[in-house]
Formats: sequence, C-alpha cells, structure tokens
Amino acid sequence: MSNNVALITGGAKGIGRAIALDLAAKQWSVAICYRTSAAAAEETSAAITARGGQALAVQCDVSDSEAATNLVAQVESRWGKIDALINGAGPYHRVNLFDETSAGWREMFDGNLHPIFYLGQAVAPGMKARKHGRIINFSMANADQMVAQPEVTGHYIAKAGVLILTRTLAKLLAPYGITVNAISPGFIDSGSAPPEELAGVVKRIPAGYVGSVADTVAAVRYLLSEDARYVNGANLHLSGGWGI
Repeated sequence: MSNNVALITGGAKGIGRAIALDLAAKQWSVAICYRTSAAAAEETSAAITARGGQALAVQCDVSDSEAATNLVAQVESRWGKIDALINGAGPYHRVNLFDETSAGWREMFDGNLHPIFYLGQAVAPGMKARKHGRIINFSMANADQMVAQPEVTGHYIAKAGVLILTRTLAKLLAPYGITVNAISPGFIDSGSAPPEELAGVVKRIPAGYVGSVADTVAAVRYLLSEDARYVNGANLHLSGGWGI
C-alpha cells in the first residue's frame, strides 16, 4: 500500500478527476476540492475508493486565501502530510477585452493565479520539513509566447503568471528536494468543450489530432515520479505542437 498523499484542486471532473483516479490505482490517498460540483465530487470519491485509494472531497473556494490555507490544514490533519499538490482548478471565459467586466477580470486572476500562491505557501512548510514534495501547476500551451489575446486576455495573463510563479517556487524549494513544474495543455478532449469545437481546431494542431486526458495523466505521472527528480521549474508543453 502506498502512503502517498495528493491534493488536487478541480479534482471532481475532467483532467483533475482522471489524475485522481490514476493515483488511486496506485493506492494514493487523494483529496479533491470543488466549489459547486458536489455530485461529481461524490462520484469521483467513490471511484477513488473503488480503485484502491482513500478519498476526501472538500468544498472549497481556493481563490480565498484563508479557505486555501484551511484546506491544506484539513488534508494534513487527515493524512499527516501532502506529497503532491496539483493545481488543476481555473475558471475560463471568452469575452473581448473591451466587453470584460471588473468582476470577470478579477475572477480570472482569483481563480487561475492566486490559488497557486496561497496553496504553495501552505504546503511548503510540510514539504520542506520532509525534504520531498511535488507541485504541478497548469498553464496553457502558448502562454509563454506573450502574444495578443483579445478574447481571453485576463485568463492568458494569469496563465503567463503561473509560469513565473512556477519558476519562482521551484527556485525557492529546490534546496529542500521539492520540484515545482508546469504543464501547459493545448486542445485536450476533457469533456469541457463541445466535440464540434474540437473538430474545428484539429487543422491548427501540427500533430493532427486533439489530445486526451490520458496524455495529461501521463505527463503528471512523469513529473510526480523519481525519474523527474531533477526536472524543476520546467514548462511541459502538452499540445501536439500547437502554440509553439
């Protein structure tokens, strides 16, 4: 039996759920947090248990610093530690910059960037004490290109910020045996986009096909492994060549 513990934000559905189930098959204890998807979180928790893991589902808005800190404390109280933090939560909306609202603008940063800071601060002491840990953050495939994004401006800037925060955390935590890396997906069939929309973007992907959640799980699996112990501050493009 594994005694590893993971905390996955946005773990009730899509990519986060797939990662949770993969870890459960290796007998990890997996905590998932969600904001509104209570039914999906309950189903994912049951699936984690069925695959041999232990499950904890917590309703939490990780854009709130106190709530994020309390979430980490709750998981550590339950299982004594957190070996892996996977920041998978992140709201997204498409709107022209000049039609964006102040609330919508703030939401992109509160949901995509700030939780990585809050949760990173909260898990660091335990990981540093144990001299081991893995943090994986999700950006987007062309965020490092710094190109104009009139329809997803706030989201894009937040995801570029994720890359800077990832590298900063990596530099600060590397002396303690902790790695912090980013995965930057392109078009992934995770159930969040209509099939017709994905079909329409295939011609823009050099590999010629849309990625699957299995591709994302494989990338996470590698970064969590000891094979990746010297990989730190990296940005792993998961896009079939799109966005590079």
